[in-house]
Amino acid sequence: MSVAAVDYSWSFQPQVIAALVLVAAVYWWRMRDLHRRRPLGRRDWARVASFTAGIVVLFAALCSPIDTVGEERLFTVHMLQHLLLADIAPILLLLGLTRAFMRPAVRRLRPVEEALGPLAHPLVPLVALVATMWAWHLPALYELALDHAWAHALEHAMFFTTGVAFWWFLIEPVPPRHRLTGPASIAYVSTAKLLLGALGVVLAFSPNAIYDTYKHVPEAWGLSPVTDLNVGGLEMMLEQSLVLVVVFAIAFSRMLERSERDQQRRERLESQP
Repeated sequence: MSVAAVDYSWSFQPQVIAALVLVAAVYWWRMRDLHRRRPLGRRDWARVASFTAGIVVLFAALCSPIDTVGEERLFTVHMLQHLLLADIAPILLLLGLTRAFMRPAVRRLRPVEEALGPLAHPLVPLVALVATMWAWHLPALYELALDHAWAHALEHAMFFTTGVAFWWFLIEPVPPRHRLTGPASIAYVSTAKLLLGALGVVLAFSPNAIYDTYKHVPEAWGLSPVTDLNVGGLEMMLEQSLVLVVVFAIAFSRMLERSERDQQRRERLESQP
């Protein structure tokens, strides 16, 4: 296998940059409109930082060398791009939203949600996210995305939109009609992460390089095509596990806070004459 220098060039895509700038501008305009009468508080700045970080992650995933290296040389880097689009960016962006921020959109989207009926159930984005990730990592579709720009753009759009839909039911910037509470939310995220982690297991322990593109390019970072595939699978397993652990930790912390508030309420009631 020949070795050649890796192309770390940036793929500045005007349509992507324009879309990100527009979204960021709308967000800042809405935040300024919400806080005309009072300055941003600590929580507000945390939300702004989260949303801004989400924009930066999208820019890095789509315009930085992550895009070019992943598409041309390394499956490991391409997997990183997929995880940024489906998990990290949606989480950061949704954490930057609030019910007050979304109020104008909610009035327009509520009838759409009601019209969707069963399709607005959280099982739908769960299945969609898992199916999307598995499908686009099948060799035929994976190679299609690498060979055709329209397919690659569709792949990225599907990762991001299904990721946003999935995390919406957990982060709840605006509570949906079908809410996940208690054990249901844990089961929801656990099911998704285990099924996606299973894809990582398949890739991590594959004895053969299954994507032709990476078989016929010069070796990069000292990774053979098989090792590159296996490392990409391990990367996915690790990311899914870390996200699951963080969600569990947050859920446990909230459970303790709720229990403490309930205990304090009972003590106040008992202390009253």
